[in-house]
Amino acid sequence: MSSPPTEELIKQWESEQEQLRQQVVEEDTEDWQKSPGFSGLKRVGGADLSFIKGDEVNACAQLVVLSYPDLTVLYEDSQMVTLTAPYVSGFLAFRETPFLLEALQRLKTTQPTLMPQVVFVDGNGLFHYREFGLACHLGVLSGLPCVGVAKNLLQVQGVFKDQQHQSQIAALQKGGDSFPLTVASGKVLGKALRSYDKSSKPVYVSVGHKISLETAVRLTHSCCRYRVPEPIRQADVRSREYLRIHFPATDA
Repeated sequence: MSSPPTEELIKQWESEQEQLRQQVVEEDTEDWQKSPGFSGLKRVGGADLSFIKGDEVNACAQLVVLSYPDLTVLYEDSQMVTLTAPYVSGFLAFRETPFLLEALQRLKTTQPTLMPQVVFVDGNGLFHYREFGLACHLGVLSGLPCVGVAKNLLQVQGVFKDQQHQSQIAALQKGGDSFPLTVASGKVLGKALRSYDKSSKPVYVSVGHKISLETAVRLTHSCCRYRVPEPIRQADVRSREYLRIHFPATDA
């Protein structure tokens, strides 16, 4: 696990990302997405992995499904997993996606009526080195609409956490305000969103699959009771609680 991946493996991963990138749909595909109040949206999912401090191999893969718009937890799946791929910046999906797909498949098999209509992922989508982050990877392979929401800015393609970026953040006055993340090519690959009135620190929203950026930002804001959208927050809280219960001697 600790040994770095070979150059051959990195090239293989880059090739897979490029091939799958061609399948990403960057527009609204569902009727509920085109409704001002998201009429018809009943279930939103959240996916995350939590790690045991100091352990690079074992993690808790978490899937939650919440009702919409009241954001009550309808389903949760906590599963200890053994990671087989090392952490490499820009290739997080190869480390995490297989276990999140398994969780979605378990849900589809056991309680198909609770399948989410959209999945929030703790990570980036198109806002990525090669425009294919974790949310895109999970979206394309699952076929579900996905939204990437990152808590920290990925400094990529000419977007930096510099004085200009900090000034743009300071200009966000209230929950729902946002500004585009425009990369060196001129493309807008995501938005910084002030997701909650009382939080001055934004989240970074980008398209994963089968949703437009504007809809992804609007939906993210509608799912925020705090800074982090509730599906991701619940996935994080529940996976960490699972680790605390089953591994009490560790600091998850």
